[in-house]
Amino acid sequence: MHERAESFRECASRNYDLDPDVVEFPNGTKTAADAAAAIGCTEAQIASSLVFDVDGALVVCITSGANHVDETALGDHFESPADTVEMADPDRIREAIGWVIGGVPPICHDTTVPIVMDRSLLGYETVWAAAGTPSAVFSIDPKRLRTLTDATPIDVTAGS
Repeated sequence: MHERAESFRECASRNYDLDPDVVEFPNGTKTAADAAAAIGCTEAQIASSLVFDVDGALVVCITSGANHVDETALGDHFESPADTVEMADPDRIREAIGWVIGGVPPICHDTTVPIVMDRSLLGYETVWAAAGTPSAVFSIDPKRLRTLTDATPIDVTAGS
């Protein structure tokens, strides 16, 4: 197992009393479509942890792979104008959150940041999230994921 995936698994066990079954794919799962194809699930069941800069503060948005985060909707939730919301810089993500883009898990961050969750994920029995690398994932009940992350469920897409 890749050392970063193993680090994630150890953190999840130690800090969240979670024993994730980490699955690795040699060809990677860099997009939600890649992950869904490798896993054999729908793209909507991919729980992508995207890190945004919202008016200078980092925010993690766990979103369905079938949805695209609308920055206006995210800004509205945090009472920030849309022009102050953008994807966070990859170096800042690595430094503050502790993971590289594509492999950011929904838990085990180095810094406590607000977390929101795409409400549509709660309609599934199982979702799949990154486990520390772009080629490692784990499955989890989205309701348990919401509890572990203390995420606020929101509608993240335009017109939701």
